[in-house]
Parts: sequence; C-alpha cells; structure tokens
Amino acid sequence: MAKQVVDNTDNTFVRPTCIGIIMDGNRRWAKKRELPTYKGHAAGKDTLKKVIEWSSTYGVQHIVCYAFSTENWTRPQEEVTAIEQLLVEGLKHEVTELAEKGIKLLFIGERERFSTETQELMRHAEEVTQTGTHTLGIALSYGGRAELAQAAQRASVKGDITEESIAKELWTYPIPDPELIIRTGGQQRLSNFLLWQSAYSELWFTDTLWPDFSKDEFLQALGDFAVRKRNFGA
Repeated sequence: MAKQVVDNTDNTFVRPTCIGIIMDGNRRWAKKRELPTYKGHAAGKDTLKKVIEWSSTYGVQHIVCYAFSTENWTRPQEEVTAIEQLLVEGLKHEVTELAEKGIKLLFIGERERFSTETQELMRHAEEVTQTGTHTLGIALSYGGRAELAQAAQRASVKGDITEESIAKELWTYPIPDPELIIRTGGQQRLSNFLLWQSAYSELWFTDTLWPDFSKDEFLQALGDFAVRKRNFGA
C-alpha cells in the first residue's frame, strides 16, 4: 500500500467526515508480550485516546469504534469482566476531559446487557458531553444484524418502512455513515460492524495490532482515502 502524504495545512485535502474503526488485535498484542489479556485491552484504550486527538487535529468530526461485539460475550468471563471494568474506570475518570475537548459520547448497542452501574455511567457520560462538536460512538455489545432487525421492527411499528425510516432507527443515528472504515490486526472483513452504514464506505486494512497503531498509519489511511475515486455505484 503506497503511503500518501497528508498536509493538514492544505484546506483542499479531502478528509472523511466520519470514520469507523474495528480495533482488532488487543489479545494478540498481549499474548506476544506474555502479558495478561486485560493489559492488551488497556493498551488498546490508550491507542483510542490518541486516535481521538489525531481525528480532531485532521478534521474528522465523527468516529465510531467497535469496542465489544455481541459475540464477545462468549469469551472467558475473566476477560469480559476486565473489559467492563476498563469501561467503568474510563467513564468515572475521563468523561470530564472528553467534554472539555468537545467530544460528544454516544454508546451504541445492547447496553441493557451491562450492569446497572455501567448503564447509568453511560447515560451520565452522554448527558455530560451532549454539547460536544465531535462525536465518539462506542459500539458495545454491538452487532450489525441485531441493529438492523431492531431498526426494521421500530420502523414497522410506525408504519413506514423505507430506507430513510430505517436509517433513522439505527443505533448510530444521527452520526453520518462512515466514509472510511479502518481495521487493524490483519483481518479483511467487517465482522458484523455497521452493515447498513458501510454500504459505500472505503475500507482500509493493516496488519498492525491495534495497540501499535500509529499516527503515521492513521495519516496513511487518510491519504489513501483522499485519492480514491468514490462513485457510489454510478
């Protein structure tokens, strides 16, 4: 993949308004270093914080990150508990900082499957950050098929099943569809992530494990997006 040069001072540079990120490789990162699995997830959380900063700097207004899928509940209970604890710690100690930086939080998925404490922290975080100008959508207990099924059900109850009505019932609404989806970790598939929203997304893959994802690669993804021709099926 040829590296594209990104010049943030060039106002004509084409940037995606919204990016989806499949943050893959935390467990493999920890295993390679003979560390407990939760250390990989903690390192991945640190990488996400950096990506939020880079996105703001380079004009990306919305991010939707795949943090925990519906299938991830089948992982060892110790790992699931550790992931939820990392989430709780972040919601308790980092929300104020995000709000000060203009980040609006939106939690996407089956939040009712988490503990009552975690659900309340999610609700509070969304409330505290609601005036933010940059959106961070965090997909938790998320599955694209489940999202579509629920959206279609809600649209049918209202008696209006159209593309527009379904789109307004998606968990991601009102975040725009991602123009670019980045996946780390070497796999080249969407894995049930934003199935409706990704209809015309550009896809960008890297073998780099998520905790090692760097600013250079982030800029490479933006640069590659800038030179792709998007014709939306025409």
